Parts: sequence; structure tokens; C-alpha cells
Amino acid sequence: MKSHVFSSLAACALIFTLGLSATESAHAQSIDDITLNVYKEVTCGCCVGWIAHIDERGFDSTVFHPSDIYAVKEELGVLPKWQSCHTAVSKDGYLFEGHVPAKYISQFLASPPANALGLAVPGMPMGSPGMEMGARFNSYDVILMKKDGTSEVYATVKNQAEQY
Repeated sequence: MKSHVFSSLAACALIFTLGLSATESAHAQSIDDITLNVYKEVTCGCCVGWIAHIDERGFDSTVFHPSDIYAVKEELGVLPKWQSCHTAVSKDGYLFEGHVPAKYISQFLASPPANALGLAVPGMPMGSPGMEMGARFNSYDVILMKKDGTSEVYATVKNQAEQY
């Protein structure tokens, strides 16, 4: 796995600040240069599964374990209705909350919608990346989070095959 773990709050604060001050450019990123800073709790195993999912699909991840994950989410603007167990931040400051499939992250970063904060898969849907349980699967929506606090459905995932 390409992930690197830093538990230092200083490193977390530095990367967090860089993510917040990132430019709001609408240019597309190449999959070759996408590093996601992932904020998660130390003990979360499904987060590790999701990180493996994105890393296996060409992303690179750097993992941080903040002492208060919900303070990080609040600071970034992830509303409670969008929250899940982990939050990833791209170099351009876009957020990916929860078990968002790599396929949709790539699609989003290739052409970020205006006023977009990022994508979210609220909760922890069974069968989503990192939440695999054999053939068990619950369909779920990938939500487009907007900077003004509104949201809309970005994609609906009806079966496991659609998320890869």
C-alpha cells in the first residue's frame, strides 16, 4: 500500500491548512498526481479498506489521525448530514467524505462542478468500497456537496459492479 501514516498533530495541521488555502481552480488533475490526505480514526478498519481501494486505482494517500475527527470535518465544512467515518482532501481542496468509489473521485476531479465542495457517501453503506461483505450490497447515492450547504445526487450506485 502507498499510504504513509503521520500521527503528529503538527503535520496534520500543516496539511489541513494547505488544503483549506488551496486555490479554487477548475483545472482537471491527472490521476498520476492525485494525492489524497485522509483523516480517520486510528482504529477504523473500513477506512483502511477504502484507502486500499483508492490506492489500487492509482491514487496516492497520506493518512492522518487527528485527535478530534469531527472537529476536522466541521472545519472543512462537511455538514453532519454528509458525514461518514473518514474525510479525504485533494491538493485543490476538494473533499471526499466516506466510502466514495475511486471511479467517481476521478470523474469529479476531471471536471469539478461549479460551487462544489466535493463528494460524499453518508453513513457506511454495505458493499461500498471498504465496506465489502461478500455479495451483500445496499444501493446508495454519491452526494455532490456544495459550498453553500446544498447538495444533490451526483450518482446512484445500484450494484457492486457499478462502483468499479
